Amino acid sequence: MSDYYVGAVARGGVWLAVAYTDEGYDHAAVLDGVGELWTRYEETAERVAVDVPIGLESTTAPRPNEAAAVELLGERREALIPAPVREAARKQRYRAAARVHERKTGRSLSQTAFERARVIAGVDEFLTTIDEARPMFVEALPELCYRAFAGEPLSYPPSVAAGYAERMRVLACFDRDAPPTVQSVAEATEGHEVPIPAVLDGVALGLTVRPGPGDLRSLPADPPTDEKGLPMQYVYRSETPLTAGETA
Repeated sequence: MSDYYVGAVARGGVWLAVAYTDEGYDHAAVLDGVGELWTRYEETAERVAVDVPIGLESTTAPRPNEAAAVELLGERREALIPAPVREAARKQRYRAAARVHERKTGRSLSQTAFERARVIAGVDEFLTTIDEARPMFVEALPELCYRAFAGEPLSYPPSVAAGYAERMRVLACFDRDAPPTVQSVAEATEGHEVPIPAVLDGVALGLTVRPGPGDLRSLPADPPTDEKGLPMQYVYRSETPLTAGETA
């Protein structure tokens, strides 16, 4: 069996995994958590790109990869939700998490960021416990993946029809099989309330880590690691490194 290249997004309490091989799209699956994601692909995946922060700061914010991405996303920078520091991610209540985050960083913690804290803490605990998973798992920001495919920031958010159409065009220009793949992935979510943007994002992450046009690159190019040794980076695929104000 060929190795899988998986894009996995965590939304609404479940994970959507979109698996490619060297030959193209293979399958999609809805999974209960990062543990099930690991169990399913531990022996078969070459790389798994997730849209959940990997590498958490303890005393500063934003993370280096987040700061670098803001410069590249233009008006779509709002798609980036800075991660809480590690201690704040483990708090059960927003007020406690916000106090910790502000005390350590001098910055406020958004409610939106806190709403992802449980899955962020879960991935962090998983990767700091399962050493074998570290080389396989990488972090990708869907909006940066689209930015790299398109050569410029997108114009519309994914929540509106124009944003859906824009992302579909970008994916189709990068991979002509993307439209039927999106349809197949959507059909694979039957029985689960997976948001439409998550389907497109899963495909974008899968295409990013699957070998294809351009190279798999890191933002920053030489990523620092956190205190647990996890890299703070976003991966993306592009012919040349992304630079603010320039096309890919």
